[in-house]
Amino acid sequence: MTASNDSERTIVIGTRKSNLALVQTYWVKKELETHFPHIDFEVEKMSTQGDKILDVALAKIGDKGLFTKELELGMINKEVDFAVHSLKDLPTNLPDGLMLGCVSKRVNPADALVVNEKHKDKQLDTLPEGAVIGTSSLRRLAQLRHHYPHLTFKDVRGNVNTRLAKLDAGEYDAIILAVAGLERLDMGDRIHQVIPSEISLHAVGQGALGIECRTGDEAVLEIIKAIQDQDTLDCTLAERSFLRVLEGGCQVPIGVNTSIEGNQLTLVGMVASLDGQQLLKDSVTGDRTQAEKIGQELAEKLKNQGAGEILAAILAEIDR
Repeated sequence: MTASNDSERTIVIGTRKSNLALVQTYWVKKELETHFPHIDFEVEKMSTQGDKILDVALAKIGDKGLFTKELELGMINKEVDFAVHSLKDLPTNLPDGLMLGCVSKRVNPADALVVNEKHKDKQLDTLPEGAVIGTSSLRRLAQLRHHYPHLTFKDVRGNVNTRLAKLDAGEYDAIILAVAGLERLDMGDRIHQVIPSEISLHAVGQGALGIECRTGDEAVLEIIKAIQDQDTLDCTLAERSFLRVLEGGCQVPIGVNTSIEGNQLTLVGMVASLDGQQLLKDSVTGDRTQAEKIGQELAEKLKNQGAGEILAAILAEIDR
């Protein structure tokens, strides 16, 4: 059955309940409604483990499906037809029977510095020694420790509004958030500095939405492909392949930056130790049709430079 003659069907979209997840999901719903006005799209809101456990650092919980497992069960049980994720939250290895069906056009994937009012005249390189920076990302932590060892770093959890409230209450001098999330929530005015990629390579998939669905559900695949963006798909396939080969999840210090010029795709990748003392960075350029191969090649390149040992030490430290 194809989307064009599937006029009786209701499509159920799964999403987390956070403000950002809902904004992203309703954006997808609106886009699809413009392409398929005859189909009824409904939104099913779910709570995931990552939404419920807010008093433990993300890295300590483990990240395999932390923000996706409940949504995936909904698809497997046919309660929802597809789920909308921030692609950076979607594990690189998906459960049997599920697939990454579509990737939307990426918005700015960079990290952002958001400061307490008292530091409004400061940027990362001018914050005073000992300034407390909030981040729950080991990737951001490792890179910022590498470049700014004089700053103090402290875990921060909760949704964007919760983190901003903690910042404004003075618990932190500054926090690091994704530019994409702030802009999607119409909070772009809180971005004090867009952190350059030379300082902080972004997370795999950051800035893009990934739509996960049941493998072989051709009717759903035809529908969601309407918002596929080929450039973003090629970039994120390379990034996810890089992450998969390194056997890293979203809670290890692995960063990327990807660009396309003509038919050439360049992937820059980084692996760092938690203290920021060791930071390996390299790049591979190749034909964009070989995106996954480029990711694999870069991962092997960094492994040969010692990335495997760095990641093994991090995982051992987290498990303690």
